[in-house]
Amino acid sequence: MGYNETEPAIDGDNNEQRINEDMSTLEHTSNNNGNGLEPVEAGPDSGIPAVEGGGSVSGQSPQHEPPAYELSYVVGVAENKNAKFRRTMEDVHTYVENFASRLDWGYFAIFDGHAGNQASKWCGSHLHTIIEERILQGDDRDVRDILNDSFVYVDQQINSTLEGNSGCTAAVGILRWEAPTPIPNMPINLEQHKRMLYTANVGDTRIILFRNGRSVRLTYDHKASDIIEMQRVEKAGGLIMKSRVNGMLAVTRSLGDKFFDSLVVGNPFTTSVEITTSDQFLIIACDGLWDVVDDQEACEMIKDIEDANEAAKTLVRHALEHGTTDNVTVMVVFFDNNQ
Repeated sequence: MGYNETEPAIDGDNNEQRINEDMSTLEHTSNNNGNGLEPVEAGPDSGIPAVEGGGSVSGQSPQHEPPAYELSYVVGVAENKNAKFRRTMEDVHTYVENFASRLDWGYFAIFDGHAGNQASKWCGSHLHTIIEERILQGDDRDVRDILNDSFVYVDQQINSTLEGNSGCTAAVGILRWEAPTPIPNMPINLEQHKRMLYTANVGDTRIILFRNGRSVRLTYDHKASDIIEMQRVEKAGGLIMKSRVNGMLAVTRSLGDKFFDSLVVGNPFTTSVEITTSDQFLIIACDGLWDVVDDQEACEMIKDIEDANEAAKTLVRHALEHGTTDNVTVMVVFFDNNQ
């Protein structure tokens, strides 16, 4: 699928490239309090395909009385191993509310593993902590630079510490509030705070923003069929055969995959965009969804659904019913624009 050019005004990419062109019995859904998964039995009257476990939700909300405020976003997650075609679940998802101990910040991520789930599990457990530490150490740094450095570091850590040759694609979004640049001797106007979204991805896991009724792709599909990525791999001494790196791996950027050395790199594509009242939701999903639906169609399917978990389930169900042969994980982030 090609890149959706319906809304090109996304600021920044920190890369040399530019975008030129997109059933089992146990159902798991996020409980939206950042504390993990709630298993829900899928019965014959549920009306939905069962969503199988295997992913990981990591939340860091305080474990005490509910706070007196409400977050400006709601997260829903659904996943399915797709047992008809897959023996194991290699997807992992993570979200953290009040990320970096900052009120109303958020961290959202999906990792799609291959050649095992070691890399995706490692990222699901550690990447958010690594990014958080770097943000707190250099609060004035561009978050896109922090994401790039964190991805490269994680790629090195996986290759040097984990056994085997597993790797994973990754798509990460960080939502945070930013104060305006202060003027000396002048108080900061809190009404001028911006809600910013920073994204980073390697591989073909996507983040789609639904803005003004149109889908906006915030990620780049790093595939061996992409001409820019093909040229990079060949310049590094690799071969593209049958749209695969050295005839084996379909993605050209990932975290891990030590077998491919410098041919498959961990440098992500990054973006930054201000979230406004024009933005309704995000979809973060692995290629198990995007193999059978395009960006705009996915957004249209859930734009009138009010519950984030139900929206995620709807997209997983669609992927399964339309012949996806991969694991499927979908995260939907609804924005509350009334705050």
